[in-house]
Amino acid sequence: MSLPERLRAAVAARLEALDREDVPRRIWERDHTVWAPEPTEIADRLGWLTVQGAMREEVPRLRAFAREVAAEGTATVVLAGMGGSSLAAEVFGTVAAGGPGSPRLVVLDSTHPGELRSLEPELDGGRALVVVASKSGTTLETRAHLAWLWERLRDPSRFVAITDPHTPLAQLAEERGFRRTFLNPPDIGGRYSALSYFGLVPAALVGADLDGLLDEAAGMAEACAAEVPAAENPGVRLGALLGEAALLGRDKLTLALPERAAPLGAWLEQLVAESTGKRGRGILPVEGAPLGPPAVYGDDPLFVALGEAAASPILAWLERAGHPVERIEGEVHLGAEMFRWELATAVAGAVLGVNPFDQPDVQAAKDRTARVLAGEGDAAPDPGDVEEVLAGAAPPAYIAIQAFLARSREVRERLQAVRLRLRDRLRVAVTVGFGPRYLHSTGQLHKGGPPTGRFVQVVEEPGEDVGIPGEPYTFRDLLLAQAAGDLAALRERGRPVARTSLEGLEAAAG
Repeated sequence: MSLPERLRAAVAARLEALDREDVPRRIWERDHTVWAPEPTEIADRLGWLTVQGAMREEVPRLRAFAREVAAEGTATVVLAGMGGSSLAAEVFGTVAAGGPGSPRLVVLDSTHPGELRSLEPELDGGRALVVVASKSGTTLETRAHLAWLWERLRDPSRFVAITDPHTPLAQLAEERGFRRTFLNPPDIGGRYSALSYFGLVPAALVGADLDGLLDEAAGMAEACAAEVPAAENPGVRLGALLGEAALLGRDKLTLALPERAAPLGAWLEQLVAESTGKRGRGILPVEGAPLGPPAVYGDDPLFVALGEAAASPILAWLERAGHPVERIEGEVHLGAEMFRWELATAVAGAVLGVNPFDQPDVQAAKDRTARVLAGEGDAAPDPGDVEEVLAGAAPPAYIAIQAFLARSREVRERLQAVRLRLRDRLRVAVTVGFGPRYLHSTGQLHKGGPPTGRFVQVVEEPGEDVGIPGEPYTFRDLLLAQAAGDLAALRERGRPVARTSLEGLEAAAG
């Protein structure tokens, strides 16, 4: 760890306080008073601490199911789920999948008609298995995806559900005779569910090594045990650093990941942003961008590098310029890192004085979206002035680009180019999120976190449309309503926000 003296002293003092207050032991004993006087949305959200042990017993059943599916010639596993119901699975499907012959994982977490159309070839030919994942069983996008997928396939043997007990999705899966329904332990929040059925069922289906993932998690859990002093506890120590850095204004968690583990960044982004971004506080993860020289940063980033990325010479340059750098060296083991960061995020929440297990500001955009779909809200709001939003950006501000576009390679490359131009010119953190995916990730922090965000929606009307069976609106309507709903929710909170096209953003970025 290379930290400026002020931050180093703050972290050391915090670690002593955590030991003095017996916080590591209290977390393991599921003591809600670590975070709040009342147990609401805490006492029933700590199952992630021990889920790896419970899942160990399920590995033979998951492995047998995966073999059965593969033996039928399944080529693609389509996972319909948002946020915590899909991000860990996406990591496993990209980083930990088995070799040739294993099915390919495709995550469906967009309401853009173009993305649904691009999925149609995967569904033809009878070689796709659909996994519908939702903790609540009521997620708007996932319900729409399921309606569309069911209309196309109409074969219950090609559908699997992952949800909590007694949800509408569990009931529907039973009524329709889904091939399998996995009922997840209900005491785990979505973003902490990586090592539960939500992560491990898709991981098994694509041939990942479940024993290896759980061994890694168990090893890290042991290293983070209640009796381990805070300064020697990998999760507690990292959480103290994240929290104290944010309290000192270093609230832009700038991640450097090895290329092989790059998909882990999106999972970390949701975990940290949605857990800490509330009550005007929070930590903004910045992932998916190459590191730049010291001149392109203000005085608000904390750099954390994993695996071989920790050896980047740019980090030494940033250290010499006075930036704090934390290196987590050695090979990146997904199971271990997921547990480390879950515990670290929980500890950071305690340091910041927030409940890391709730999401109080997410509902605002959902309510606004529902109003637009019901014809009670403005589906085409005043776009505002993009240049004015960007012109006001200076540290400690950040810019969040919210792209309600189909995620083609060209679009991604153009957005990344804009992102780096803005970062380098304005010296502020710039994030890129695709709608509606980001609503289930950074959306909570955008509305409930520090009031330093400046938001640019990139919205273009889709050239095609797809109906949603059973609904009076289409996927195009839903996409545009979600964009309008979040814009309205941001404006309600006084956040600077404007809307433009991709070409308009490129022109404004200079």
